[in-house]
Amino acid sequence: MNITIKELKNNEEEISNVKKFLYEQIKIEYGIGPTPKFHYDIEGIDEYYILPNKNNFFVAYDDEKVIATAGVRGYDKDYEFFKDYTIDNTASIWRLMVDKDYRRNGLARKLVGEIEEFSKDNGYDQIYLHTHRYLDSALPFWTSLGYEITIEEDDYDETDHMIKIL
Repeated sequence: MNITIKELKNNEEEISNVKKFLYEQIKIEYGIGPTPKFHYDIEGIDEYYILPNKNNFFVAYDDEKVIATAGVRGYDKDYEFFKDYTIDNTASIWRLMVDKDYRRNGLARKLVGEIEEFSKDNGYDQIYLHTHRYLDSALPFWTSLGYEITIEEDDYDETDHMIKIL
């Protein structure tokens, strides 16, 4: 294995490969195909992650093969219970996906480390994310990295909202 982590550039071929990887992983993990309501940021990956200065998208490669991804952008949601989170003070993690053949090797931790360093360097005070309780290893993973549950929703998606102060 020759694994490298790179920032996604505004390159049509790279973007196409990342989108393909993301949709394959979403199909495997969630059993759904591309859904604009949920995947608008993938279709507009340049607009959401590449072009804004305080946003980024990290891609892990094994040689030329995309094997993992993670995006970070300024918090841009309007959940009523997170009024203190702003696009300027809170980063948010999106699209952390690792190919099943590369899991349990510390790759997700490395990607999150890249996001945390990027977030500190860009003046964010904290990092927000949401995950789902039905994803078996998600909560143990995030809590092992110091993320804390702020709200457990009783919704159909078993959503947990988490935060880490930088």
